[in-house]
Amino acid sequence: MRRVVASFLLTLAVLAGLCAPADAATDAPLTCGGKLTTGPTPVLLVPGTTLTPEVNFSWNYEKVFTAQGRGWCAVTLPDHAMADIQTNGEIVARAIEDMHARAGRTISVVGFSQGGMVPRWAFKYVPQTRSMVDDLVGLDPSNHGTLDSYAVCALNGCAPAFWQQQTGSHFLTALNRGQETYAGISYTSVFTATDEIVVPNLPPVASSALTTGPGRRSNVLVQSICPVHVSEHLSMGTSDPVGYALVMDALTHDGPADPARISAAVCTQPVFPGIDLAAYPANLATVVANAGQQALTYPHVAAEPPLRGYAQE
Repeated sequence: MRRVVASFLLTLAVLAGLCAPADAATDAPLTCGGKLTTGPTPVLLVPGTTLTPEVNFSWNYEKVFTAQGRGWCAVTLPDHAMADIQTNGEIVARAIEDMHARAGRTISVVGFSQGGMVPRWAFKYVPQTRSMVDDLVGLDPSNHGTLDSYAVCALNGCAPAFWQQQTGSHFLTALNRGQETYAGISYTSVFTATDEIVVPNLPPVASSALTTGPGRRSNVLVQSICPVHVSEHLSMGTSDPVGYALVMDALTHDGPADPARISAAVCTQPVFPGIDLAAYPANLATVVANAGQQALTYPHVAAEPPLRGYAQE
Protein backbone atom coordinates (compact mmCIF):
# COMPACT_ATOMS: atom_id res chain seq x y z
CA MET A 1 0.00 0.00 0.00
CA ARG A 2 2.80 2.42 0.88
CA ARG A 3 4.39 1.93 -2.54
CA VAL A 4 1.04 2.49 -4.28
CA VAL A 5 0.49 5.72 -2.36
CA ALA A 6 4.06 6.87 -3.08
CA SER A 7 3.61 6.18 -6.79
CA PHE A 8 0.30 8.07 -6.77
CA LEU A 9 1.89 11.08 -5.06
CA LEU A 10 4.77 11.11 -7.54
CA THR A 11 2.29 10.96 -10.40
CA LEU A 12 0.46 13.98 -8.98
CA ALA A 13 3.76 15.85 -8.71
CA VAL A 14 4.64 15.02 -12.30
CA LEU A 15 1.23 16.09 -13.54
CA ALA A 16 1.41 19.30 -11.53
CA GLY A 17 4.89 20.42 -12.47
CA LEU A 18 7.01 18.12 -14.57
CA CYS A 19 4.59 17.46 -17.41
CA ALA A 20 3.60 20.95 -18.49
CA PRO A 21 2.37 21.72 -22.01
CA ALA A 22 4.93 21.47 -24.80
CA ASP A 23 5.64 25.21 -24.89
CA ALA A 24 6.21 25.59 -21.15
CA ALA A 25 9.54 26.37 -19.48
CA THR A 26 9.35 23.06 -17.62
CA ASP A 27 9.13 21.12 -20.86
CA ALA A 28 11.54 18.21 -21.17
CA PRO A 29 14.98 19.22 -22.49
CA LEU A 30 14.51 17.61 -25.91
CA THR A 31 16.22 18.12 -29.24
CA CYS A 32 14.24 16.53 -32.06
CA GLY A 33 14.65 15.76 -35.73
CA GLY A 34 12.40 14.41 -38.47
CA LYS A 35 8.65 13.88 -38.35
CA LEU A 36 7.36 12.42 -35.12
CA THR A 37 3.75 12.02 -36.22
CA THR A 38 4.26 9.93 -39.38
CA GLY A 39 6.59 7.23 -40.62
CA PRO A 40 8.35 4.58 -38.52
CA THR A 41 7.94 4.61 -34.75
CA PRO A 42 9.88 7.62 -33.42
CA VAL A 43 12.72 7.05 -30.97
CA LEU A 44 13.77 8.81 -27.79
CA LEU A 45 17.57 8.67 -27.39
CA VAL A 46 19.00 8.72 -23.85
CA PRO A 47 22.77 9.26 -23.44
CA GLY A 48 25.15 7.53 -21.08
CA THR A 49 26.90 8.81 -17.97
CA THR A 50 29.48 11.57 -18.75
CA LEU A 51 27.91 12.29 -22.15
CA THR A 52 25.53 14.72 -23.84
CA PRO A 53 23.21 13.69 -26.68
CA GLU A 54 25.34 15.63 -29.16
CA VAL A 55 28.53 13.75 -28.22
CA ASN A 56 26.78 10.39 -27.86
CA PHE A 57 24.36 10.37 -30.80
CA SER A 58 24.68 13.27 -33.28
CA TRP A 59 27.13 11.50 -35.60
CA ASN A 60 25.57 8.04 -35.47
CA TYR A 61 21.99 7.22 -34.45
CA GLU A 62 20.53 10.69 -35.05
CA LYS A 63 22.12 10.85 -38.48
CA VAL A 64 20.99 7.35 -39.45
CA PHE A 65 17.44 7.76 -38.13
CA THR A 66 17.10 10.99 -40.09
CA ALA A 67 18.25 9.24 -43.28
CA GLN A 68 15.69 6.49 -42.64
CA GLY A 69 12.85 8.98 -42.25
CA ARG A 70 12.47 7.97 -38.61
CA GLY A 71 11.67 10.82 -36.24
CA TRP A 72 13.73 11.08 -33.09
CA CYS A 73 14.28 13.18 -29.99
CA ALA A 74 17.29 13.19 -27.66
CA VAL A 75 16.98 14.17 -24.01
CA THR A 76 19.71 16.14 -22.25
CA LEU A 77 20.35 15.04 -18.67
CA PRO A 78 21.83 17.53 -16.15
CA ASP A 79 25.58 17.68 -15.60
CA HIS A 80 26.37 15.10 -18.29
CA ALA A 81 24.22 12.58 -16.37
CA MET A 82 26.72 12.67 -13.49
CA ALA A 83 24.36 13.94 -10.78
CA ASP A 84 21.51 12.13 -8.99
CA ILE A 85 20.05 9.52 -11.36
CA GLN A 86 16.68 9.81 -9.63
CA THR A 87 16.41 13.30 -11.13
CA ASN A 88 17.39 11.86 -14.51
CA GLY A 89 14.63 9.29 -14.21
CA GLU A 90 12.09 12.03 -13.54
CA ILE A 91 13.38 14.00 -16.54
CA VAL A 92 13.17 10.91 -18.76
CA ALA A 93 9.58 10.37 -17.58
CA ARG A 94 8.79 13.93 -18.60
CA ALA A 95 10.57 13.41 -21.93
CA ILE A 96 8.53 10.27 -22.66
CA GLU A 97 5.29 12.11 -21.94
CA ASP A 98 6.35 15.15 -23.94
CA MET A 99 7.50 13.18 -26.98
CA HIS A 100 4.44 10.92 -26.84
CA ALA A 101 2.22 14.02 -26.87
CA ARG A 102 4.12 15.54 -29.79
CA ALA A 103 4.01 12.30 -31.77
CA GLY A 104 0.42 11.42 -30.93
CA ARG A 105 1.38 7.76 -30.76
CA THR A 106 3.60 5.32 -28.91
CA ILE A 107 7.35 5.85 -29.08
CA SER A 108 10.40 3.66 -28.56
CA VAL A 109 13.45 4.40 -26.40
CA VAL A 110 17.08 3.62 -27.21
CA GLY A 111 19.62 4.33 -24.48
CA PHE A 112 23.27 3.72 -23.78
CA SER A 113 24.66 2.61 -20.41
CA GLN A 114 22.83 4.69 -17.76
CA GLY A 115 20.59 5.80 -20.63
CA GLY A 116 19.47 2.23 -21.20
CA MET A 117 18.74 1.71 -17.52
CA VAL A 118 17.21 4.99 -16.34
CA PRO A 119 13.99 4.78 -18.44
CA ARG A 120 13.09 1.86 -16.19
CA TRP A 121 12.99 4.30 -13.26
CA ALA A 122 10.36 6.26 -15.17
CA PHE A 123 8.33 3.12 -15.88
CA LYS A 124 8.48 2.03 -12.25
CA TYR A 125 7.61 5.27 -10.51
CA VAL A 126 5.65 7.20 -13.16
CA PRO A 127 3.42 4.35 -14.31
CA GLN A 128 1.50 6.28 -16.95
CA THR A 129 4.67 6.25 -19.08
CA ARG A 130 4.42 2.47 -19.55
CA SER A 131 1.57 2.72 -22.07
CA MET A 132 3.49 5.32 -24.08
CA VAL A 133 6.49 3.11 -24.98
CA ASP A 134 6.68 0.19 -27.39
CA ASP A 135 10.35 -0.82 -27.12
CA LEU A 136 13.17 -0.09 -24.69
CA VAL A 137 16.53 -1.00 -26.22
CA GLY A 138 19.55 -0.69 -23.95
CA LEU A 139 23.14 -0.78 -25.21
CA ASP A 140 25.32 -2.05 -22.36
CA PRO A 141 22.65 -0.81 -19.91
CA SER A 142 23.75 -0.68 -16.26
CA ASN A 143 20.61 -2.47 -15.08
CA HIS A 144 22.38 -4.11 -12.14
CA GLY A 145 25.32 -1.79 -11.84
CA THR A 146 29.03 -2.40 -11.99
CA LEU A 147 31.72 -3.63 -9.64
CA ASP A 148 34.05 -1.01 -11.14
CA SER A 149 32.38 1.72 -9.10
CA TYR A 150 33.66 0.25 -5.85
CA ALA A 151 37.26 0.89 -6.85
CA VAL A 152 36.44 4.29 -8.36
CA CYS A 153 34.61 5.54 -5.26
CA ALA A 154 36.76 3.88 -2.57
CA LEU A 155 39.45 6.51 -1.91
CA ASN A 156 38.05 10.01 -2.29
CA GLY A 157 34.39 9.49 -3.12
CA CYS A 158 32.96 9.93 -6.61
CA ALA A 159 30.14 11.47 -8.61
CA PRO A 160 26.60 10.71 -7.41
CA ALA A 161 25.82 8.70 -10.56
CA PHE A 162 28.88 6.50 -9.96
CA TRP A 163 27.74 5.74 -6.40
CA GLN A 164 24.27 4.89 -7.67
CA GLN A 165 25.61 2.54 -10.35
CA GLN A 166 27.56 0.44 -7.86
CA THR A 167 26.33 -3.13 -7.84
CA GLY A 168 23.95 -3.39 -4.88
CA SER A 169 23.44 0.37 -4.42
CA HIS A 170 20.30 1.66 -2.75
CA PHE A 171 19.25 3.16 -6.07
CA LEU A 172 19.58 -0.12 -8.00
CA THR A 173 17.98 -2.09 -5.19
CA ALA A 174 14.94 0.19 -5.43
CA LEU A 175 14.92 0.03 -9.23
CA ASN A 176 15.04 -3.77 -9.38
CA ARG A 177 12.79 -4.47 -6.38
CA GLY A 178 9.84 -6.56 -7.53
CA GLN A 179 9.43 -6.89 -11.27
CA GLU A 180 12.08 -5.57 -13.63
CA THR A 181 9.80 -5.35 -16.68
CA TYR A 182 6.22 -4.36 -17.41
CA ALA A 183 3.62 -5.83 -19.74
CA GLY A 184 3.19 -3.97 -23.01
CA ILE A 185 6.86 -2.96 -23.31
CA SER A 186 9.42 -5.01 -25.25
CA TYR A 187 12.87 -4.94 -23.63
CA THR A 188 16.07 -5.61 -25.57
CA SER A 189 19.30 -5.57 -23.56
CA VAL A 190 22.41 -5.71 -25.76
CA PHE A 191 25.77 -6.22 -24.11
CA THR A 192 29.36 -7.22 -24.82
CA ALA A 193 31.56 -9.64 -22.94
CA THR A 194 34.45 -7.20 -23.39
CA ASP A 195 32.69 -4.36 -21.57
CA GLU A 196 35.22 -2.76 -19.25
CA ILE A 197 32.77 -0.37 -17.56
CA VAL A 198 29.62 -2.39 -16.79
CA VAL A 199 31.19 -5.36 -15.01
CA PRO A 200 30.49 -8.25 -15.02
CA ASN A 201 28.60 -8.43 -18.31
CA LEU A 202 28.79 -12.14 -18.96
CA PRO A 203 26.00 -14.72 -18.72
CA PRO A 204 24.58 -16.11 -16.54
CA VAL A 205 24.83 -13.02 -14.31
CA ALA A 206 25.29 -10.22 -16.86
CA SER A 207 24.61 -6.82 -15.29
CA SER A 208 22.69 -5.66 -18.35
CA ALA A 209 20.28 -8.60 -18.43
CA LEU A 210 16.65 -8.34 -17.30
CA THR A 211 15.06 -11.55 -16.08
CA THR A 212 11.83 -10.82 -14.18
CA GLY A 213 8.41 -9.34 -14.85
CA PRO A 214 5.80 -9.76 -17.60
CA GLY A 215 7.47 -7.56 -20.22
CA ARG A 216 8.66 -9.28 -23.38
CA ARG A 217 12.44 -9.33 -23.16
CA SER A 218 15.58 -10.37 -24.98
CA ASN A 219 19.07 -10.39 -23.46
CA VAL A 220 21.66 -10.58 -26.22
CA LEU A 221 25.40 -11.01 -25.83
CA VAL A 222 26.90 -9.70 -29.08
CA GLN A 223 29.48 -12.50 -28.99
CA SER A 224 26.59 -14.98 -29.33
CA ILE A 225 26.22 -13.61 -32.87
CA CYS A 226 29.88 -12.84 -33.63
CA PRO A 227 32.03 -15.05 -31.35
CA VAL A 228 35.31 -13.17 -31.79
CA HIS A 229 33.74 -9.71 -31.77
CA VAL A 230 35.50 -7.15 -29.58
CA SER A 231 33.61 -4.03 -28.52
CA GLU A 232 34.38 -1.86 -25.52
CA HIS A 233 31.77 0.16 -23.67
CA LEU A 234 31.88 3.49 -25.53
CA SER A 235 31.94 1.99 -29.02
CA MET A 236 28.95 -0.20 -28.12
CA GLY A 237 26.94 2.92 -27.38
CA THR A 238 27.96 4.80 -30.49
CA SER A 239 29.11 2.72 -33.45
CA ASP A 240 29.03 -1.04 -32.86
CA PRO A 241 27.53 -2.80 -35.91
CA VAL A 242 26.15 -5.78 -33.97
CA GLY A 243 24.52 -3.51 -31.41
CA TYR A 244 23.02 -1.40 -34.18
CA ALA A 245 21.67 -4.48 -35.99
CA LEU A 246 19.89 -5.52 -32.80
CA VAL A 247 18.53 -1.99 -32.26
CA MET A 248 17.07 -1.98 -35.76
CA ASP A 249 15.71 -5.51 -35.39
CA ALA A 250 13.84 -4.49 -32.25
CA LEU A 251 12.50 -1.30 -33.84
CA THR A 252 11.30 -3.00 -37.04
CA HIS A 253 9.68 -6.14 -35.58
CA ASP A 254 7.00 -6.87 -33.04
CA GLY A 255 8.55 -7.67 -29.68
CA PRO A 256 12.22 -7.47 -28.68
CA ALA A 257 15.20 -8.15 -30.94
CA ASP A 258 15.77 -11.74 -32.02
CA PRO A 259 19.44 -12.62 -32.58
CA ALA A 260 18.38 -15.38 -34.98
CA ARG A 261 17.31 -12.66 -37.45
CA ILE A 262 20.75 -10.99 -37.46
CA SER A 263 22.95 -11.78 -40.45
CA ALA A 264 26.49 -12.95 -39.81
CA ALA A 265 27.55 -10.25 -42.29
CA VAL A 266 27.51 -7.73 -39.42
CA CYS A 267 30.56 -9.49 -38.01
CA THR A 268 32.71 -8.08 -40.82
CA GLN A 269 31.57 -4.46 -40.47
CA PRO A 270 33.91 -2.01 -38.69
CA VAL A 271 31.04 0.33 -37.73
CA PHE A 272 27.35 0.38 -38.49
CA PRO A 273 26.02 1.63 -41.86
CA GLY A 274 25.65 5.40 -42.18
CA ILE A 275 28.63 6.35 -40.01
CA ASP A 276 31.26 8.44 -41.78
CA LEU A 277 34.40 6.31 -41.60
CA ALA A 278 36.66 9.28 -42.33
CA ALA A 279 35.28 11.22 -39.37
CA TYR A 280 34.91 8.19 -37.12
CA PRO A 281 38.26 8.38 -35.30
CA ALA A 282 37.74 12.04 -34.39
CA ASN A 283 34.14 11.45 -33.30
CA LEU A 284 35.03 8.50 -31.08
CA ALA A 285 37.97 10.43 -29.66
CA THR A 286 35.55 13.20 -28.66
CA VAL A 287 33.39 10.65 -26.85
CA VAL A 288 36.41 9.26 -25.00
CA ALA A 289 37.71 12.74 -24.12
CA ASN A 290 34.33 13.88 -22.77
CA ALA A 291 33.92 10.74 -20.72
CA GLY A 292 37.42 11.06 -19.27
CA GLN A 293 37.08 14.76 -18.48
CA GLN A 294 33.80 14.31 -16.63
CA ALA A 295 35.04 11.28 -14.72
CA LEU A 296 38.10 13.18 -13.54
CA THR A 297 36.67 16.63 -12.84
CA TYR A 298 33.05 16.25 -11.73
CA PRO A 299 32.74 17.06 -7.99
CA HIS A 300 32.97 14.04 -5.75
CA VAL A 301 30.56 13.27 -2.92
CA ALA A 302 31.22 11.02 0.03
CA ALA A 303 28.17 8.78 -0.29
CA GLU A 304 25.25 7.79 -2.47
CA PRO A 305 22.38 10.33 -2.58
CA PRO A 306 19.46 9.29 -0.34
CA LEU A 307 16.49 7.63 -1.96
CA ARG A 308 13.49 9.80 -2.71
CA GLY A 309 10.56 9.16 -0.40
CA TYR A 310 8.54 7.62 -3.21
CA ALA A 311 11.29 5.00 -3.85
CA GLN A 312 11.66 3.81 -0.27
CA GLU A 313 10.27 0.42 0.76
